[in-house]
Amino acid sequence: MLKIIDRYILKEIAYPFFLILFVLTFVLLMGKIIQLMDLMVNKGVSFVDISKLFLLLTPSFLILTIPISLLISILIGLGRLSGDNELTILKASGMSLYKLVGPVALASLIAFTITAVTSLFLVPHSKYATKNLLFNVAKKKASVGIKEKVFNDDFKGILLYAESIPVHGDYMEGVVIQDTRISKEPSTIIAEKAFLVSDPSLMTVTLRLENGSTHTVDKMLKNYRKMDFSSYDVNLDIESSIAEAKKVNAKDSTEMTVWELSQKLKTAGLEDAVFREMAIEFYKTITTPLSCIVFGILGIPLSIRAHRAVRSRGFTLGLIIVFIYYIIRLGGEALVETGRLSPLIGTWSPNIIFCIVGFYLLIRAANDRPLRIEIPIGAYLKQLMGKCAKRIDS
Repeated sequence: MLKIIDRYILKEIAYPFFLILFVLTFVLLMGKIIQLMDLMVNKGVSFVDISKLFLLLTPSFLILTIPISLLISILIGLGRLSGDNELTILKASGMSLYKLVGPVALASLIAFTITAVTSLFLVPHSKYATKNLLFNVAKKKASVGIKEKVFNDDFKGILLYAESIPVHGDYMEGVVIQDTRISKEPSTIIAEKAFLVSDPSLMTVTLRLENGSTHTVDKMLKNYRKMDFSSYDVNLDIESSIAEAKKVNAKDSTEMTVWELSQKLKTAGLEDAVFREMAIEFYKTITTPLSCIVFGILGIPLSIRAHRAVRSRGFTLGLIIVFIYYIIRLGGEALVETGRLSPLIGTWSPNIIFCIVGFYLLIRAANDRPLRIEIPIGAYLKQLMGKCAKRIDS
């Protein structure tokens, strides 16, 4: 009997979970999708590279959307059972509210496992792979985006013109460059040939010019300087077009695994700001998956209410809880970054606070003293519309 009930409750949670997970992840990805489409349409980036970038960006959003989807699905699923008086019938048959903890705990454990794997392994590796892929995309884009007899201004401070480019596209001929990166002395560079040279170790793209000259005039148009060269390198600013030029071996704190962060935190001589930043990332990697367990505990008592508008109220209440949770989390991280709070307290406080509140509300609900939370948004809207209608009539 209990196994049938457990499966029934899991089914009530699973349907809204997958739907909400898809919707939230898609909404978060929409901003990135627009940027990726711009790269493909206007920058000449291939569909294969765009698909890789799309897949690499997904784990960063899943660690946020999985806990949120779990909380809202619990509120909707158990809320429907409560709203249709099915929980009342189960209680009348002798079933305690604590029996609901089993299937909800199983759903929370599954969500925790998926989020933990994503947070511990997929996110740091995907961010690091994204940085490398963006560099390769930028390198390809530099060669694909430059067309002959067309002024190219994709690189910050540089206007590039090539008279002709052979079919194989290995080099450019008749190159003219307007370099305004040094505002006091903008220069014009003319060269017979130009080659794109990439350095994977430093993640830079350089335009190597041959047999040309540089012409520099100051802003007052009083001084003119000319320099002839046989070879001259111009570093292209990849940051302004697609990717920021970074060293491959210099991982950012968000690109490190929890084990790499742990080793880094043990390094002597770290600056306080760097230590706090890495400590925040270290604890966030652990606390983010645990939020699934916390939301599971909190979702059970908050879903016990007798109201027909289960889906809308469950979704609204879930968003309010998530909003409060992340406000506390961001506030704690801000205090840690300024040195006013220890990294341990600042990053763990949301989970601890919500876990205590969840257990308290669960005990109250099990003793038939649930906390009634009303969200009278519809009543306020009706009242506001009535006032507006009266003013229009008058």
